Amino acid sequence: MNLTVVGSGYVGLVTGACFAEIGENVICVDKDASKVDTLNAGVAPIFEKKLPELLVRNTQNGRLKFTTDIKSAVQSSNIVFICVNTPSHEEAGHADLSDVFQVTREVGTAINNYTVVVTKSTVPVGTGRKVHEILKSVNPDGDFDVVSNPEFLSEGSAVEDFMHPSRVIVGTESERARRVIEAIYLPISLTGVPILVSNLETAELIKYAANAFLATKITFINEIADLCEKAGVDVRDLSYGIGLDERIGRLYLNPSPGYGGLCFPKDTLALIHTAKNLGSPVKIIETVAEINEQRKIRMAHRIMRLFEGSVKGKTIAVLGLTFKPNTDDLRDSPSVAIIRELLKEGACIKVHDPKGIDNARKELNSVEFCSSSYDAIEGTDALVIATAWEEYGVLDLKRIKKIMNCPVLVDFHNLYEGREVQKLGFTYQGVGQGNIL
Repeated sequence: MNLTVVGSGYVGLVTGACFAEIGENVICVDKDASKVDTLNAGVAPIFEKKLPELLVRNTQNGRLKFTTDIKSAVQSSNIVFICVNTPSHEEAGHADLSDVFQVTREVGTAINNYTVVVTKSTVPVGTGRKVHEILKSVNPDGDFDVVSNPEFLSEGSAVEDFMHPSRVIVGTESERARRVIEAIYLPISLTGVPILVSNLETAELIKYAANAFLATKITFINEIADLCEKAGVDVRDLSYGIGLDERIGRLYLNPSPGYGGLCFPKDTLALIHTAKNLGSPVKIIETVAEINEQRKIRMAHRIMRLFEGSVKGKTIAVLGLTFKPNTDDLRDSPSVAIIRELLKEGACIKVHDPKGIDNARKELNSVEFCSSSYDAIEGTDALVIATAWEEYGVLDLKRIKKIMNCPVLVDFHNLYEGREVQKLGFTYQGVGQGNIL
C-alpha cells in the first residue's frame, strides 16, 4: 500500500521508517524543507538505535521518501497517518491540538479517493470525532474513515517497539477501515502480536491510561525508596521482591529522580484535564504529577544537604542530561531541573552526556560542557549521576577520587553498591539504600 505520514518528528519518523522496512511505500511530510533534504539523504536528525540504518536502506531502495508537499502525498496514498506534536498548553495543561486540526484540514482538502485517516499522535478522548467533523466540513463529498492507532514507542527502543509491539490498538467502527489497518500490520500480527479493535474513544483513552499507570508506578517506587531510607531497607531488594509478583511485574520499579521525556509529563497532565472536564477527576494521577515535579527539586536539595545546606561556590559534576539513557531528548529531564536549581543556589556546574550535549546547549546556560565524564569530574566537590547511561556505571572510582577536590558521589540511579564505594573513601548517597546508613 501507499502510506503518507504527516510529521517527521520522533513518532512520525520511526513510524514511516518502520512501515517502509516491512514493505510499504511511505511518503513522510514535513514543513521544514531543510529537514526534508536531510532525511532524503538518509540522515537521522535524532538519536535512536537502529533508525539510521532503516533510513539509509529504505531511502536508497525508494520505499521511503520525504516531501513538503502534503497535497501530492495524500492524493497518492491509501492511508494517512497524523503524527504531529500535541504538547501541553503552557497555561491550561491540556493537550494543544492546533497542529492536529490544521493538518486535518490540509489532509481533508487533498483527499480525492478513499482514504483512511489515522491519528497516531497522542490525543484526548473525542479528538477522532472532531477530526472526522473537520474532514467532512472541508470535503463534504470525500470518501474517508477516521481511525485511532496510538503509538507505544519508548525512546531508546522505538524501532524494536514498533517491530515487536506488545499490542496494536485500532479504534474504528468502520469494517472497511479495519481491514485496511489490519492489512498494513499483517507482517507484525503474523508474529503473534494481538490487535485490539475498539471504538475511537477507547483507543484514545488506552494510550493515556497506559502512560499514566507507568508514571504512577515510577512515582510509587520513588516514594517507597524514600521510606526505605528511613527504615534501613535496600529498595533494590524490595523492588526485586515485589516485582516477582506477576500482578506487579519488574519493569518501571527502579528508583530515580523522577520521570521526564516527551510523553509521561504531558500525557498525565492531559488526562487530568480531560477527566476534570468530564466530571470524573483522577486524584491518583493528579498526585503523581505533583509529586514528580516536587521530587526533581528535592533531589537538588539532597545534594545541598551534603554541604550543610549550601552549594554556593561549590563545583559539581553532573553526568547525564537526557531524561533517560539511549536518547538525546532533554524534554522535562529531571537532570535539567536539578541543574537549574543548583545554579540558582550558587553552584558551578560541569556536565557531560554521551548524546545530549548539543540539545543541552539550547537548554542550559552558565554550565561547563565537557567532552568526557572524567573531564567533567576533575576538580569538583561532588559527582552526581543523574541519568543511568551504561558508561556511568563502570567509572574508575579510584581515578575519580584522585581528581576530585572532595570525594562525594550522589548516585540517583543506584548504579553502584554503596558500601563498596564507601570503602574507597567516598561519601556516597544512593536512592533508597537505607541499609548503608
